[in-house]
Amino acid sequence: MRNLFETRLVNGAFGDPGLYVDFRDERRALLFDLGDIAALPPRKLMRLSQVFVTHAHMDHFAGFDHLLRVVLGRKEAIALFGGPQFIAQVEHKLCAYSWNVVQRYEIELTIDVHEIGADARCERARFSSRNGFARTALAPLQCHEDVLHEEAIFRVRARFVDHGIPCLAYLIEEKARVKVDKERLLALGVSTGAWLRELKQAIITGAPDAMPILVQWRDRQGDHAMARTVGELRHLVLDIVPGQRVGYVTDLRYTDSNVQALESLLGGVDVLYIESVFLEQDAAQAARKNHLTAQQAGRIARAVGAKALVPFHFSPRYEGRETALIAQALAAWSGTPEPGE
Repeated sequence: MRNLFETRLVNGAFGDPGLYVDFRDERRALLFDLGDIAALPPRKLMRLSQVFVTHAHMDHFAGFDHLLRVVLGRKEAIALFGGPQFIAQVEHKLCAYSWNVVQRYEIELTIDVHEIGADARCERARFSSRNGFARTALAPLQCHEDVLHEEAIFRVRARFVDHGIPCLAYLIEEKARVKVDKERLLALGVSTGAWLRELKQAIITGAPDAMPILVQWRDRQGDHAMARTVGELRHLVLDIVPGQRVGYVTDLRYTDSNVQALESLLGGVDVLYIESVFLEQDAAQAARKNHLTAQQAGRIARAVGAKALVPFHFSPRYEGRETALIAQALAAWSGTPEPGE
């Protein structure tokens, strides 16, 4: 059974941090962190609906200008999420340019910016190309249970960790998935399509059996359609299973409070992307820089019960020695000693 989305690092383990989340059945994607994004072609940037920024250090936010240049005049809307002062940080970037002709563009670009405070209050502002990206305040929201963004099939949650400044750790979680019996689908004489996604959402959300579903599909004989109800189609479902959960954690100190915050956010996560900047023998340097060692990252992965671990954000000093960083992280995660210990 396929997951709703697939994830990959934008720049590998040594480049600027960034996680691209591509939805399999939609021309849509999410991005976590906005540093160097030159590796993403324009077609992938055009898919972005939301961008979630951990903090505004350059290697996590300098790519905003590149993204803006690609989508301006071509895309209607995009939403950005960040921590304290994030609205002002976006505004300052926009104010650095002259916008005397942008209002003439046929396609208006609207940028909605969400600023998460330590009290879970979400301040919001809108910047539109129609008025030269002047700031317009929107009504604030209150985040509940760490949820920053939620849709019918997934949600994004976050918690603050300490990096010397507040930094957001993220979790994207697919809601429960519906497993469909392919043989029953074949017996019905139909094939997959958007209607199947609508049926799955209806069942997950507890829609009544009388709810209509327009079943549309295409095969060698052409296009077909028929009207059915949720109740009539419910027999196609074999099971409802938990969805995929992916954590993205970068730029934090190894402290009890940070570990506790991550345990609360990420418990039992399926895949954990976590920074592993230094080798353990350079732990003093990691502490000075407010970063993790690979061993500390592995300990966190073990503490949160991560089922898979992807270490990244390696310091350039270890070019050619990435296997040592990976080995330390995996050993601490699995609880097995490294060779020679």
